[in-house]
Amino acid sequence: MSTTDKPRSRSKARPKRREGAGLKRRQREIVDTAAEIFYRKGYSETSVQDVADAVGILKGSLYYYIDSKEDLLFQMLREVHEDAKSIVTDTAALDIPPLERLRIYVQRHVEYNARNLARIAVYCHDFGLLTPERREAIVGQRDYYQDFVQGLIQEAQGRGDVDPSVDPALISNAVFGVVNWLYTWYQPDGPASPEYLGKLYGEMIVDGVTGGRMPEAPTPRGAT
Repeated sequence: MSTTDKPRSRSKARPKRREGAGLKRRQREIVDTAAEIFYRKGYSETSVQDVADAVGILKGSLYYYIDSKEDLLFQMLREVHEDAKSIVTDTAALDIPPLERLRIYVQRHVEYNARNLARIAVYCHDFGLLTPERREAIVGQRDYYQDFVQGLIQEAQGRGDVDPSVDPALISNAVFGVVNWLYTWYQPDGPASPEYLGKLYGEMIVDGVTGGRMPEAPTPRGAT
């Protein structure tokens, strides 16, 4: 961080922010712009001035919305979690069998990632640059999604739809390993649309856990 990007002193008076839809839209615009620049230049190489120039406002005006460059990164990561959590909430509310919920969840998650490549890339690469307290807050939210997918697998096992010897945690890790790595290769201008990719991944994952060709579960380490 350059000396010009240090957080502004909190002892200085700042205009009181007025809450409202307009403010939220402006904040979203600023965070979206910052995400694209972080993605293109890298978080460490991006300055607050870069973001202000891209948004089209003075650097001093940008501090009406943030206290520091890290605020932009943290807000972006929180928004990713809020969007992802809404996908879980909407899917969990569906009155359909667990594997159908898993298929739809994967489909929606993939579509979101394909439409938000910059945000996902920054999330995966730069969340470790947050202060320890903020980093812990972001990492702590990951269990929410892991638990949701594990719960679907366990529910499907209870119905006899998935081999009971399969470890739900391993399946959950595999799901997120597949869908979150999308940003490394997906080309928005390529032949596969986000909708097609979502359906493909949804079918692939559900067929994978119900295909009847699961390997024998390993013996726990230390067991005789």
